[in-house]
Amino acid sequence: MALTSPLGKLRLGVNIDHVATVRNARGGDYPDPIRAAKIAETAGADGITAHLREDRRHISDDDIERLMDALTLPLNFEMAATPEMQAIALRHRPHAVCLVPEKREERTTEGGLEVRREENHLAHFIAPLREAGCRVSIFIAADRAQIEAAHRIGAEVVELHAGAYCDLHAEGKFAQSTAELHRLRDMSAFAHSLGLEVHVGHGLTYDTVKPVAAFPEVMELNIGHFLIGEAIFLGLDPAIREMRSLMDEARTQSAVA
Repeated sequence: MALTSPLGKLRLGVNIDHVATVRNARGGDYPDPIRAAKIAETAGADGITAHLREDRRHISDDDIERLMDALTLPLNFEMAATPEMQAIALRHRPHAVCLVPEKREERTTEGGLEVRREENHLAHFIAPLREAGCRVSIFIAADRAQIEAAHRIGAEVVELHAGAYCDLHAEGKFAQSTAELHRLRDMSAFAHSLGLEVHVGHGLTYDTVKPVAAFPEVMELNIGHFLIGEAIFLGLDPAIREMRSLMDEARTQSAVA
């Protein structure tokens, strides 16, 4: 069944991975990602995202344990579709689990999960997560075939990869970035028409967030690296509040247009 009230409040999920990246650069306990999560909550975040990578390059198992104990906001647990990560998710039972592709040699997630080729495996993989009460999200390219496959395997949410749009915009290739933005818009509408909840993430900045926030079908944006970078100059609370303000402004303008 299609979702209702698509022009309701747009949720902001703040990814705290790179607070852990800074901590791990020298070891020790500072800066603490859990403290960042609590600041994000005060600043207007609606959820916290943390990616426990197989190589534990930023978020650690202990971070997940402490987040589950400390958070009042929902935790979106990003993970690869591996037995190890499934077991961790089933032990903690976070509000949401987002399956993402993962390669050890990559600096950051480079694209969406290949759902269509792995449809049977992923359908069986997510079944126990859903039974445990986790909302299952799939991080995918803004591609019709991938969206259809995510719908077939029983995902409740798709998060569309905004990296191409954001990268082209940053490079000043505005005609191409506009084309990517239109693709994101069209695929957001298509996913919503299938009854999927639509999220968007990866690479969003103050300069690129408003056009995406204006899509009526999008219910949540997940933003991390940019906000942690801005926090160096502004502080984490003001950086998040500015992003929240831009999102709300775009949503209001879209509602009255």
